[in-house]
Order: sequence, then C-alpha cells, then structure tokens
Amino acid sequence: MLGILGKKVGMTSIFLEDGKNVACTVIEAGPCVVTQIKSNETDGYSSVQLGFDDKKEKNTSRAELGHFKKAATTPKREVVEFRNFDKEVKLGDILSVADIIAEGDWLSVTGTSKGRGFQGVVKRHGFGGVGEATHGQDDRQRAPGSIGACSTPSRVFKGMRMGGQMGGNQVKVQNLEVVKVMPEKNVVLVRGAVPGAKGGYLIITK
Repeated sequence: MLGILGKKVGMTSIFLEDGKNVACTVIEAGPCVVTQIKSNETDGYSSVQLGFDDKKEKNTSRAELGHFKKAATTPKREVVEFRNFDKEVKLGDILSVADIIAEGDWLSVTGTSKGRGFQGVVKRHGFGGVGEATHGQDDRQRAPGSIGACSTPSRVFKGMRMGGQMGGNQVKVQNLEVVKVMPEKNVVLVRGAVPGAKGGYLIITK
C-alpha cells in the first residue's frame, strides 16, 4: 500500500478539458522522509514510517531526537506508518508527491474532522424536533422527545441517539480522483472534499 502524508491547504475549483467546472481540495503532499523501516524478522510485520513537516528541536523529546538522528533528518511533526509499502526505500530517503501520486489515480484520504463541541440531537443526528410551536410548545422545537419506556424496561438502552460531543473524529474518504499534480509545489488537487480544517494533517493512500 503506497501512501504519503500531507496537509489540507483549502478548496478551489478548476475547469476540466471537457469544460466542466469541478470543486477540488488542494493538498500539500510531502516531501516526506523515511524515518524507520520495519521488517517481519525484527518487528513481526513490515512497514515504512514517514515523517512530515519540520518542528523545532526545543519542542522535541530526546527520544524523538535520537530517532530522527538515525534517519539523518530534522524532527518532524507528523509520523505515520504504512503497512506493506509497495516501493523500495531506504532509511533517510525523501519521497515527493511525484513518487507516489499521478494524475488520474484514485486515493483514500484520512483526516480529523472539525470539532463541533457539544451539540443537540437536531444538529448531531438530524432529528426534526417536536414540530410546530402550538399549544404551549414554546421551547421544545429542538428537544429529543421521549427516550424510553417507563416501568418496562425501566432503563434507557445503550446507543440511544442523544446530544453530545460532535466532530473531532478520524474520518476516511475513499475514491477521490486526482485531478492535477504540481510536483514543483508539492501540491495535488483531488476532486471533492476531504475531512478536516485548513492546515489539518492528512494520510493519503492509494
């Protein structure tokens, strides 16, 4: 499984050759450094660890400094492992967007969705609310309504859809088409939206 790390820049729209205007997400993908190579003999599984986006040494622990020093690279903010990496690489190699992604490819993008805080049932689960504000229903439009029976079963079942924390979860979007690749800027444009806010880190796999 080939992959690379990136950062969400924002959204735009471009015209295709057939004249269609499509919405695209701009992703800064790479360059990534190979910070560790795991094998079945030493670790029990094979994977390639990539590091992306530099950070200051003063914000890095000594253990991490030693880890990055083995790869002869600067400390990285985001470090992710890719199982069964379908490309021969060596420790310290630098992977750019052109090494992994080409126009016309189909990608899966994983990111952290925007945090919405504590939300009610209307926003969180799409409830319709009580309905019309008649017969004294002055403050019940966005209320959840009944959540269970009385004496039987005398409890609320697990999994009941109620208000609570919304967003801030890991979300994966599959089958995103690569519309354009700009290797000189380490930028890739994918058709459609990807999870997360601007500046959020993304895991891109093929």
